[in-house]
Amino acid sequence: MYALYQQYEDFVNTTSLFAASVTAGIDLLPEPARSSLPVRALRANAELVRHTRLSHARPDFEIESVEVAGEEVPVTPTVIDATPFCSLVRFAKDTALPQPKVLLVAPMSGHFATLLRETVRTLSRDNDVYITDWHNARDIPLGAGPFGLDHYVDHLMRFIERLGDPVHVVAVCQPCVPALAAASLLAQRKSTAQPRTLTLMAGPIDTRINPCKVNEFATSQPITWFERNLIATVPRRHSQPEGPAAGPLTDAPRRPPRRPGRCSSWSRRWPGTAPCWRYRPTGPSGPAGCCARPWPVRWRR
Repeated sequence: MYALYQQYEDFVNTTSLFAASVTAGIDLLPEPARSSLPVRALRANAELVRHTRLSHARPDFEIESVEVAGEEVPVTPTVIDATPFCSLVRFAKDTALPQPKVLLVAPMSGHFATLLRETVRTLSRDNDVYITDWHNARDIPLGAGPFGLDHYVDHLMRFIERLGDPVHVVAVCQPCVPALAAASLLAQRKSTAQPRTLTLMAGPIDTRINPCKVNEFATSQPITWFERNLIATVPRRHSQPEGPAAGPLTDAPRRPPRRPGRCSSWSRRWPGTAPCWRYRPTGPSGPAGCCARPWPVRWRR
């Protein structure tokens, strides 16, 4: 798996250098030549080659302003809390109008939180919005330690308590289970920071009900197949020490556990870890939804 991951990185580096050289050469041409159809086609093909990849740089949210109470208000994304694995980003607005706080829990599923930019844009009109901006696992040093299901839940509890009461939590797809666990633990502890509402969207809770193709695939192979095919080592060009990570060509380990028994077996092999999060995913690829429940589930205290 490491050889495939490294070959992919070498291909990306070579094609990116070629495309950049072509673009730089075109920019040196005089204006009439740059505007000609053949040169424009060459530039377009160079850009196409440069973007033919499975792992991209994290894009910006590109939310500069939203309409609040009939007026266009500037929006400034601001990191208010961070760990080696995630940043809590607030979309601060230049308005004195009081608005309810909403924590939007984005999936850590091989793509970036910016996938939810339109959700953020819509929610920001009537709410003070925060989002979990998960870091690219490839760039996280091994010294930061493992990241299992327990760590995932701890992060959400930390962010909810950081925002304080009242806060509304909206989890999309993969984080539905961790968000439910975090809310339950806060309620068990009688924390004053319990979320006022919890909305779970497109995320399976009991995967035995209405299993989809992803569920069926996860149960069709032994755990050794996933170990052999879905774990790779970070390529050489990255400065972090080498360590295991899910390759950008794979998607299966980016999903919540499908069979608790298999997760228990994995945890016995690597104590204190869970299979879906121990080997952190890379790259932005992967679908936003992975279950057969498109409707939201709401919980209110």
